[in-house]
Amino acid sequence: MLRSTEGVRIEAAPRTRRPARVARERSTPTLLGKTALVTGSTSGIGLGIAKALAAQGAHVVLNGFGDVEAARLETLRAGKPHRGRVMHHGANLACPSEIEAMHRAACEAFGGVDILVNNAGIQHVAPVEQFPTERWDAVLAVNLTASFHTTRLVLPAMRQKNWGRIVNVASVHGLVASAEKSAYVAAKHGLVGFTKVVALETARTDVTCNAICPGWVRTPLVEKQIEARSAKSGLSMDAAQDALVSEKQPSGAFVSIEELAGLAVFLCSDAARQVRGVAWTMDGAWTAQ
Repeated sequence: MLRSTEGVRIEAAPRTRRPARVARERSTPTLLGKTALVTGSTSGIGLGIAKALAAQGAHVVLNGFGDVEAARLETLRAGKPHRGRVMHHGANLACPSEIEAMHRAACEAFGGVDILVNNAGIQHVAPVEQFPTERWDAVLAVNLTASFHTTRLVLPAMRQKNWGRIVNVASVHGLVASAEKSAYVAAKHGLVGFTKVVALETARTDVTCNAICPGWVRTPLVEKQIEARSAKSGLSMDAAQDALVSEKQPSGAFVSIEELAGLAVFLCSDAARQVRGVAWTMDGAWTAQ
């Protein structure tokens, strides 16, 4: 089934007839009927979280650029057993009016947003004195300010329903720093602080707000850093990858997208009702040092 709102395509998984025995054996999804808005969700961590939420019964609003159709189909397949619906909105998160349009489209399509995952992020690497001011502004706009706008828009309805989950995908760089990443580190530290404020302001409700702080995850953003290190050092891609991970992450292994998605699902569950204002690391012991 296809419907549209504000010119945005919404797709619903086709109904399929399944044996009664299989239906009885399947456990009840934890987020059935909820609607999740996941920014930066057409690839990488965001797409992984979107699919995991869909698999738990949530309708999903995707956001981002790139191969939108592939992301939509992957998320639709994940939610197929629960007849989940998926839509995409291409809002530029550096533009508050486009964020407002995305929220409005989600409300018109699904009646509101129950789960907000602020995942979108961009990066630029340079020493402070050489950091282009326009890149600083762009990183702060997408990595921090956009989360303020999405949160301020979804909170009133969450308060009214007395249920909501906000998950901010921060980074270990919301807790520690690395050279030449001034804008990214500033934005992620700000996001962790913002998470704590929202958690305090919603503490007497069933609305929670938490941050996930991943270490190295092999995403398109990190792939570019591996390529840059390989080109600069003359190392093979495998050697550059090993060097990148091992210098910070004692486990010597990337955090998987599936692991992060599992944590996001937990934070959206009733079991995490009293997990509030946490900056939850998943970093292979990076910040334990």
